[in-house]
Formats: sequence, structure tokens, C-alpha cells
Amino acid sequence: MKKRLASALLFVAAIFSAPLFAQSSVGKIDSLQLPAWLDRGGLSVPASPGIELFPGDGLRTGKGARLLIALNEGSIVRLGENATFEVNKVERKDGIFNAALSVVEGAFRFSTRALTKMQPRNINISVARNATIGIRGTDVWGRGREDKDIVCLIEGKIDVTGNNNKRLRLDQPLQFFQSTRNAPPEPVSFLDPKQLEIWAKETDLEAGKGATENGQWKIVTGSFASRDALLAASRSLRSAGYAVERTPNNTLVLDKLASEAQAIELATTLKTEFGLAVVNASK
Repeated sequence: MKKRLASALLFVAAIFSAPLFAQSSVGKIDSLQLPAWLDRGGLSVPASPGIELFPGDGLRTGKGARLLIALNEGSIVRLGENATFEVNKVERKDGIFNAALSVVEGAFRFSTRALTKMQPRNINISVARNATIGIRGTDVWGRGREDKDIVCLIEGKIDVTGNNNKRLRLDQPLQFFQSTRNAPPEPVSFLDPKQLEIWAKETDLEAGKGATENGQWKIVTGSFASRDALLAASRSLRSAGYAVERTPNNTLVLDKLASEAQAIELATTLKTEFGLAVVNASK
């Protein structure tokens, strides 16, 4: 039994080990508000900062969660709560970064850093498989959900292809594309800036919500009465999207937290939702 368990753990570690991949990495998880999960090779683990992303990977965020991806070509992808994101294709050819990404569900924002706007790139983002955005370097917000799919240009230029296979060029700030799943896209219009401010909050990390970003703070649970109780709590938390690790002291630790305030906030969440006693929040 122990040998089978050890073999299974080694297999999981291998599946989530970046050096096994011959493909190019698209980027890595930079920071997030839990809970969130990484799906790879038919397996799921809690998402955490620093994990590299490759073709075939998927990311999911839970209720109240946020996740920030730093792409290797210099852009940032932000995901809101209850989002599903997929990396379909990544390659570098003739000095151009090529990628095909999908936001299957949920809100997202794609922003190119100022210093890398002139870098050659060819990125296509599918929104709920109902619209496709062609991006060369820009700032765009979008959301895919059952009632309506939305794309709003904040800065730059994008090409949007709707479910009628017609390509539209958006090249003015606040131009706004929207489409339902079973009807042609509506005419492009302009969005009220106040509405964009409201939408942008759906993808921004929220202060005091337990963000993790390779920080120095951590929280440690109290000791468990038995190994079985420890393992049960670990499985429950990891399944729920919290990347806890077991310690030799019969406790669980969740590290890489951004600040003391974030650690205290997350400790409260774990205590309230999972009934865990938290020993401390410390560096």
C-alpha cells in the first residue's frame, strides 16, 4: 500500500514538473486570491505562484478568487472569479511569440506592459468559444458567460471575430463588442467609462483577500490529533483549491502570502470555512 501511494505521488510530481515539457512555456502564475486550481494531464492541484504554464494546461478560479498570469512576452492576463482558462498553443517562430489561449468562462483582462508593446506577438484569445480576439499588443477586458459574451478595448487595436465569422477591427478606446451564444453579434458601440471601472474590479486583486504572490508570510494550523486527521484535512483543503503542505510537526502550512494582513485574512477564512485552528501568521 505504501509503495503504491509513493508511486502515485511520484507520478503526480512528474506530471507537474516543468522540465518534462519539450514545448515552450507561455508564462507562469504570478499571484492569486485563492481558491484556484491547475489542471494538467487529467489531474488537478491547487494553483500557486511560480507554476509555469504549458500547452494543454488549464486554470480554474473559485468564488471570490482572482489569478494573475505573467506571459513570457511581457503581457499580463488577469482572471476573475469562477473563470476557466486554457493554454492551447505556444511557439516562437522567426522571433514572434505565438499563442492561442481560451477563456472558456469568466472575466479576464489582457494588458501588455509599456516596455514590451513593440515586441512582435501574435496572440489569439477565444472567449467562450463564441468570439476570437486577435492581439498584437494592447489592453482589453472581456467576459464569457451563458447570457452574453463581452469584449471591450481599453487601449491599442484588436480584431474580433464573432460567431458569424465576420472580423471587426476595434481601434478606439472603449469600443465595445457583445454577442449572445445563439445570435449574431450586436453592432460595435462605445462603453461608459464608469461601467468599465465596475467591470475592471472583477479581475483586479482585492486588498485584504489573502493574495499569494511569492511573499514571505505564511499561516500554520494547529497540530492534528492523528495522522489520519492531518491527511484528511490536507486532502480537503487541497481539493478546495488551497495549496497547503504538511510539516514534520503534524501541522499544515500555507506560505507565499503577500503580507501579514493577507495572512490574517486567509487564516480567518480557513478557520471559518474549514473549522481549522490557526497557530499563527508569521514570516
